[in-house]
Amino acid sequence: MTKQERALEIIERLKREYPDATCTLDYNEAWKLLVSLRLAAQCTDARVNVVVEKLYEKFPDVEALAAADVDEIEKIVHPCGLGPSKARDISACMKMLRDEYHGGIPQTFEELLRLPGVGRKSANLVMGDVFGKPAIVTDTHCIRLVNRMGLVDGIKEPKKVEMELWKIIPPEEGSDFCHRLVFHGRDVCSARKKPDCEMCCVRDLCPQIGV
Repeated sequence: MTKQERALEIIERLKREYPDATCTLDYNEAWKLLVSLRLAAQCTDARVNVVVEKLYEKFPDVEALAAADVDEIEKIVHPCGLGPSKARDISACMKMLRDEYHGGIPQTFEELLRLPGVGRKSANLVMGDVFGKPAIVTDTHCIRLVNRMGLVDGIKEPKKVEMELWKIIPPEEGSDFCHRLVFHGRDVCSARKKPDCEMCCVRDLCPQIGV
C-alpha cells in the first residue's frame, strides 16, 4: 500500500468516525478566530473559549480591541499563558486589520502571514475554515498522528510535514482531515497516555499499532 492509498483509506475511516468534526475554537467572526488562534499557543482550546468571552465583553470589535491598552488585554488573556507576548501580538494584529483591511481580514495565505502572531498553522486554519480553501493545519495532533500512521517518516517540523501531506492528501480533504485528527488524537491516540489501539478505526493500517 502506498502512502497515498493509506491516506485515502484513513481519510474515509475518520470521516465515518468523526462526521461532524470542526474547529474546537469558538468564534462567530473571522477576526475572533485570529485572536483565539494566538491565545491557543501552549494553551487548551477549552480555556481559550472561556477567556475570549471576557475579552469580547470589554472589547467587542476590531476597533475596540485595536484601541485597547496592551496591559488591559494582558490582564484578561493572562490565564492562557504567555500573556505579554500574546497581548502585544493581538493588539498589533487588530491595529493592522483596522488600518489596512477596514476591520476585515486578508483573504490570501501570504497576506495572513503578514499579520502579527500568525504563522502557517493559523493561516491554513483560517483559509480552510473561513474561506473554504485547501488547507493543511499541522498542529501537534496532526504531526504526531501522521507520523504514527506512516503518512510521513519521522518528520517533526510543521512546514515539512505540511509539504509532505500536500503530496498525498486531496486538497479538498485537507482541512477536515486535520480537524478529525484532533478529535482522534484526543479520544483515542492520545499523547498523554498509551494509545487505545483496540478502539482505533485505523488500527489495521497503522505501523505503530500497540506502540
